[in-house]
Amino acid sequence: MIKTILTSSALAALVLPTLGYAEDASEAADRSDILVLGTRTDEAEVPTQTGSRLGLTILETPASVETLAGDVIRARGDLSIVDAVTRATGISSVANPGNGGTGLAARGFSGQGSVMQLYDGVRLYPGAGTVTFPTDPWTVERIEVLRGPASVLYGQGAIGGAVNVISKKPNSDRTEFEAEAGYGSQNSWRIAAGLGGPVNELIAYRLDISRTQSDGWVDRGNSEGMAISSSVQLRPTDTLTLTLSNDYSDQKPMRYFGTPLIDGELDERNKRRNYNVTDALMRFKDNRTTLRAEWAPSDSVRVRGTAYRLTTHRKWRNLESYFWNGATGKIDRFDFFGIDHDQTQIGAQTDVTLRSYWGGVKNELLVGFDVNGIKFRHSNDFDSDPPPPGFSEPVDPYSFGPGLYYNTFGVRPQYRTQTRQYSLFAEDRLTISDQLSVSAGINFDHANVKRYVTSHGAGGSTTEALRLDKTLHNVTWRVGAVYQPAPAISIYGQYATAVDPLGSLITFSVGQAAFKNTTGDQVEAGVKARFLGGRGLATIAAYRIVKKNLLATVPGSLPPRQDQVGQRSAKGLEASLTLDLAGGFGIEANGTVLDARFDQFLTGGTSFNGKTPPKVPEAAANLWLRYDVTARFQTRLGLRYVGKTWSDNANQFRVPGYAVVDGGISFAMTKNVAANLRVYNLFDKAYATTTYNDEQWLLGRPRSIDVSVSARF
Repeated sequence: MIKTILTSSALAALVLPTLGYAEDASEAADRSDILVLGTRTDEAEVPTQTGSRLGLTILETPASVETLAGDVIRARGDLSIVDAVTRATGISSVANPGNGGTGLAARGFSGQGSVMQLYDGVRLYPGAGTVTFPTDPWTVERIEVLRGPASVLYGQGAIGGAVNVISKKPNSDRTEFEAEAGYGSQNSWRIAAGLGGPVNELIAYRLDISRTQSDGWVDRGNSEGMAISSSVQLRPTDTLTLTLSNDYSDQKPMRYFGTPLIDGELDERNKRRNYNVTDALMRFKDNRTTLRAEWAPSDSVRVRGTAYRLTTHRKWRNLESYFWNGATGKIDRFDFFGIDHDQTQIGAQTDVTLRSYWGGVKNELLVGFDVNGIKFRHSNDFDSDPPPPGFSEPVDPYSFGPGLYYNTFGVRPQYRTQTRQYSLFAEDRLTISDQLSVSAGINFDHANVKRYVTSHGAGGSTTEALRLDKTLHNVTWRVGAVYQPAPAISIYGQYATAVDPLGSLITFSVGQAAFKNTTGDQVEAGVKARFLGGRGLATIAAYRIVKKNLLATVPGSLPPRQDQVGQRSAKGLEASLTLDLAGGFGIEANGTVLDARFDQFLTGGTSFNGKTPPKVPEAAANLWLRYDVTARFQTRLGLRYVGKTWSDNANQFRVPGYAVVDGGISFAMTKNVAANLRVYNLFDKAYATTTYNDEQWLLGRPRSIDVSVSARF
């Protein structure tokens, strides 16, 4: 059946053009509303929010910035934010259940402490290396990606880059409705809808809701999720806009921690086995309320303010680690972990932009502050800190009873933290001439973390003691220039500094407090060109990033002991091309090659000098081809390539690279309703997206077919 569908789809894509099936321009214009036809016109000239707080365009920004439009993300069928953002240049997934399924790698650095997650421009603080919001692309207007250090804009934790998810906002011009319902392989289904528009001249609204469910591609791999995004916008005057938003997410991800290798190889007989227990649990609930105000009393002054409150509740009850034991021919299962996170982030961000002219020279200056208070509570069922290896359960690799979760202590509070953070930032851009501009930025970041440890006594009594009171100060800055020999060509260069925390800022451990934050810097240069009247955009960039004062666990130390040593670096080339041709052809291509290594990394008498850091691919590429057969019929074909990685510092455990082909067709049955067929992993490639332990691979989705009906009015 699958082969029949795929063959029919391929034949349709190839045969219909040769039949001369075409429509005149008026009919095409009338029927193409539901389909995503081409890229956004003059994308390079649209202001972005992520590469600069000044709202510079891609051509004006002396950094690598990329935008993924929400409509294009949904047309491709990307089912998560990670799926969508890893289509961008040089971004790859390191997502696993421990980091909330959102971890990314960029420019030779990986994890929540090096690739920052933002929502509508506001930083999300990882708790114990975990971020669980947002995840559903349905509520997304666009995703902006800044590659390279972003600490000068957003504070510590962004030496590799920053990903900014920008939510849908009310449209005050007209009422819009869109919806999609789909079903596919693994008994997966989705239903989603969005409605928004003006109530009157003063008020506009937007509401989006999405519900998903799947049986998954491993035993007991079921998952479900819900996302709701709502906002109301008030414009009491032409110069003042107020927006109140609430975003809610409830996820029950697939309770799958990976597939253990057998004799160092992926075995066909166990690649769909789930070694977790029957009653495993993972659930992430996030809710964020935001009030935004923007006031522009004149063309030369703009004031923006944002106040927000984010609450997060996470639960894990799992048997997480599985290793092949060659002596017994069994899989040893251990690490029964029950963990709860309760996190509240309350903050405010305000900036003022002043535009002026000095003797015909334009200057834009932005100054602002960001302040946050974060409360975090960690509960677990460990009997000591750090936890022991746990109870090992050997099982047959291919046929076994999953068993039940083993808990002798009960999940109870272990520690809580209070973090107070504020930063002061400034950014300036001087336009010296029509061809040359210079920009600079600086950020002073202050944070204080207090950690209280809970002790449990007889009869359920508890005592709490302050074990950590750590204050950190960081100053980061960048300077860059853009030269435009022609209006559509930009040659740029920049130097930037950055700071990464040791682990997660708000969950500093007592052992980490003895060390200072890691620091880094980057040199980058590149060229950006817009052509074909905005229907083409090409970029190329070269960079080198150095990160110093690494934190490492001393090999063989019991209990595990950490040390701060050496440096690592990454240098590479990135290129991208977006092209929307006449005749309905479209191309989006990008690729990166880099050299990431430990330059000086000697700990406990063991040297890792010259080794590649784990979970960092040194080559990656994406390709999307689009052909609009007619104004009603669109075909798409995509390739995702990720090069090999290592799962350990010593590079003893290699994870092969992979190439996955996706595709789809859409047919507009009317101007407002379309039928869609999407194929994932067309050639049924078995591959690991990342690892959980050295030889425990998290496998990607096998060949799958989804069908859906979408509507837009």
